[in-house]
Amino acid sequence: MAERLRLDALELEGFMKLLDGSVTSLKGLRRALAGASVGGLGTSDLDKACEEFQEDWKYGAEQIGEQAEDLSKIIGESKDAFIEVENALLKALDKAGKTKNDTVEVPK
Repeated sequence: MAERLRLDALELEGFMKLLDGSVTSLKGLRRALAGASVGGLGTSDLDKACEEFQEDWKYGAEQIGEQAEDLSKIIGESKDAFIEVENALLKALDKAGKTKNDTVEVPK
């Protein structure tokens, strides 16, 4: 089971940076679209549909950005907690003593 409990802190940090970059990109996109006008594209039905789409896109992009920020924060907290547990476990194993092949000697 222990072989399945692995954490690569550098990978998590890279993923967090990727998420943060995505949030920044979404914010830039929302700023760019904020000044876009949908009027005069065609018929009034098409103009209305484009306006509704833009409102939906703005809301969706905001939600994705907020969730990406939350996910990045959760990943950071999880990584920190995992490292803390791992360090505590290493200290406990060191205290318990190790054999030459790095297995724990369990007192009898």
